[in-house]
Amino acid sequence: MFTESAALSRVKPSATIAASAKARALKAAGRNVISLAAGEPDFDTPDNIKEAAIKAIRDGQTKYTDADGMPALKEAIVAKFARENGLTYKTSQVHVAPGGKPVIYNALVATLNPGDEVVIPAPYWVSYPDMVLLAGGEPVAVATSAENGFKLQAADLETAITPRTRWLILNSPSNPSGAAYTRAELKAIADVLLRHPQVWVLTDDMYEHLVFDDFEFTTIAQVEPALYDRTLTMNGVSKAYAMTGWRIGYAAGPEPLIKAMGKVISQTTSNPASISQFAAVEALNGTQDFIKPNAKLFQGRRDLVVSMLNQASGLHCPTPEGAFYVYPSCQGLIGKTTPGGKVIQSDEDFAMELIEAEGVSVVHGAAFGLSPFFRISYATSNAILEDACQRIQRFCASLK
Repeated sequence: MFTESAALSRVKPSATIAASAKARALKAAGRNVISLAAGEPDFDTPDNIKEAAIKAIRDGQTKYTDADGMPALKEAIVAKFARENGLTYKTSQVHVAPGGKPVIYNALVATLNPGDEVVIPAPYWVSYPDMVLLAGGEPVAVATSAENGFKLQAADLETAITPRTRWLILNSPSNPSGAAYTRAELKAIADVLLRHPQVWVLTDDMYEHLVFDDFEFTTIAQVEPALYDRTLTMNGVSKAYAMTGWRIGYAAGPEPLIKAMGKVISQTTSNPASISQFAAVEALNGTQDFIKPNAKLFQGRRDLVVSMLNQASGLHCPTPEGAFYVYPSCQGLIGKTTPGGKVIQSDEDFAMELIEAEGVSVVHGAAFGLSPFFRISYATSNAILEDACQRIQRFCASLK
């Protein structure tokens, strides 16, 4: 009889993947479904990046590379951090993996011992706590509030830190809330961390280029140089370059940590696909002209969705600073009843009844550690978003 490991038994499947899978199943059964669950841009990968990959194939660049990334890509990453973030690294301080998720997992496996704690502001990306659990650590969720823009407050971080705290995971702009930290907000968090030298920072900057309304992105090692030696700055090409399926994530940090992460990847996935690495070199070194126009399109979509959701009975949708998500509250609908007699008792009930009644797939807030909210990805066309939001409005109006 099959028995899963004790480590795996602590872990839940990804709720975002599950929501997307349910939407696909309903579509296959003939339902008219709009999925707002997946977190990937609807834009195509730019042609110059695709051509670089095709050239790599034709040139026979299809062999193994160094396990944690080939030198040319590490050099491009070093140049990117210097150019865009004012951070100086050597190639020996860079780690490349098949996606952002393996970068984070490799860092956790390389550093956590049983019982070590990782502070994670909620709402959080669904995978953070489960990766901590798989690595033998203990996730410590710290709730934020819509009133504070879903951002970790310095006093709450101070309270959460114990002698067992090993990491703080910080995601700005955030999946799922779209919240992005200002320089002053990062400095307040940094001031707390400076008082606790045992705590390292893993900053997930994957949505760095998707910020709106003249928001100025900064990352914590840039804001507080004294944290440079205990910060892992993670990024990737998935979001800004519309390369989710190419699977390239990267990070830079202190050499001993990067060396340990290299040991992990050498015995697990080994190198990311060589073709994807050549494409990523072109992404980072090539033209960046499309990034700001794409961000402007996302800003327009954000404004459309925020406006329409705030016109729905019982919903309240804050305006996020970045990414391509909104995280509306459905508190005003808790306790109401559907036409079929189902009482909405949680955000999960709301999401399940919404897809059944109107064919709109969203992800419930409990999956991200903060209720009663839900996440919408607006990485799709205005026409689809308008249709989806009209369906949501109709569903909310039907509740009594």
